[in-house]
Amino acid sequence: MGKEHSVNKSLRASADELSPRLAAVVESLPLRSDLRVLEIGCGTGAVARAIARQLGDGGHILAMDRSEKAVQLTIQLSQDEIASGRLSVRQSSVEDFTLDHDEAPFDLVFAVRVGVLDGRHPNERLLALGRIAAAMTSSGRLFIDGGNPLREIQIEKGTT
Repeated sequence: MGKEHSVNKSLRASADELSPRLAAVVESLPLRSDLRVLEIGCGTGAVARAIARQLGDGGHILAMDRSEKAVQLTIQLSQDEIASGRLSVRQSSVEDFTLDHDEAPFDLVFAVRVGVLDGRHPNERLLALGRIAAAMTSSGRLFIDGGNPLREIQIEKGTT
């Protein structure tokens, strides 16, 4: 058991080391401690964990990925942040994403290297943007890669 714990701890430590590019992403986001944040395409969850540690008791980040493997790894590596209530994880594509019945909309949404948003899958882009808009507050903001390091995308948002 001790060996398994040290392997998991070592895996988490290496997964939490943000590359300079991802550290710049976190730094560039207009974070406040009380925000509800949605990360689309969370991968191993390193960025989500970094953000969860910056959020206060009123803040929350939902880390989402279409890959079951990525979601399971994020859950495995994020036990402390999940237990704190500041992080949750969901498997979904952005094209299929909807808020849960009792889920509050998001103040901030961001995505890095998500094909449907960065131009690799233009046919699904409008559907994805519609799903994001429906999940955001009326003052919510959407950021994607392609700027320095991010750029803000203006979309018509939800009504809450």
